Amino acid sequence: MRDILDIQKQLLPDLLETMKKRYTILQHILISGVVGRRTLAVSIGSTERVLRGEVDFLKEQGLLQIDASGMRITDAGRVLLEKIEPLVKDVFGLTEWEELIRDRFGLKQVVIVPGDSEVSPHAKKELGRAGALVVRKLVKEDEVIAVTGGSTMAQVADQLNATASMKSCWFVPARGGLGESVELQANTVAATMAKKAGARYRLLHVPDHLNEEAYQSLIQDDHIAEIIQFIRRARMVVHGMGDAMVMARRRKVDPETTSSLQREGALAEAFGYYFDRSGRILHKMPTVGLRIEDIHEMDTVIGIAGGKSKGEAIVAVLRHGHEDVLVTDEAAAAEIVRSLTS
Repeated sequence: MRDILDIQKQLLPDLLETMKKRYTILQHILISGVVGRRTLAVSIGSTERVLRGEVDFLKEQGLLQIDASGMRITDAGRVLLEKIEPLVKDVFGLTEWEELIRDRFGLKQVVIVPGDSEVSPHAKKELGRAGALVVRKLVKEDEVIAVTGGSTMAQVADQLNATASMKSCWFVPARGGLGESVELQANTVAATMAKKAGARYRLLHVPDHLNEEAYQSLIQDDHIAEIIQFIRRARMVVHGMGDAMVMARRRKVDPETTSSLQREGALAEAFGYYFDRSGRILHKMPTVGLRIEDIHEMDTVIGIAGGKSKGEAIVAVLRHGHEDVLVTDEAAAAEIVRSLTS
């Protein structure tokens, strides 16, 4: 396929550009659900005049439906996008990066979506859609699935659809609640995923950041202890990854610990653990939920994170060596590849 693409790039470069343009239009409409022409034009950086011709063509092909409320993708359009995705990834140059990152870190699968999810709401939604597809593909019946919080995980939850195998599953938070917007907390993400999947869920109503005395007190409570044991039955975990210093601020880590993390070169945070460039754990927050040893025993660990600033953090977590699948975006992948080849 790559040989054919190379020939097309030389002899028919306009053809590939047209395909990328039309794919981008269909992808934006798929993610948006229903969207107006003006909004779509702004989103993809086009003019309404240019967009009108492309939209008319896609409608004639039966790929789009247009009514008073806006444009929406047809079933035929959805099928076409699924079939063409591997080809488009080759055109964007993402397949080569997926293979490089997968092989270098010994992962089972790497999925890279176009764009930068830190600056593009569309790319953020596409990252969530890709993460949801991976979860649907890998989930098994009667599985307990632990999930973390954050804006990317909230997008994954929003994009999740039911499958027959998921209806017998349980979704649970990987840890207690972070002191941030309710919609971004692990409890909310777990509940949303369960509702979208037609599955069941259990929640953990405890703060994420605890002092040692409060932590020891909570885990003695019979109800809390029972839920924690249930969470630790999880065989799949779906989690985000963050920049260490950004997450330390969000989690209101004390100044002394924050300074220590900076001195020791902390780059990444995941599950309440802070990692340096080599993947070594520098610090563990006293949190209720999954422990690192639980993660190590999982059947499937899926990390989902994107954005240029997350590149180094993702590398640090991958070097810890216990991820199975990475779902990321083009901007983060470029930073990961740069770190591997520099």
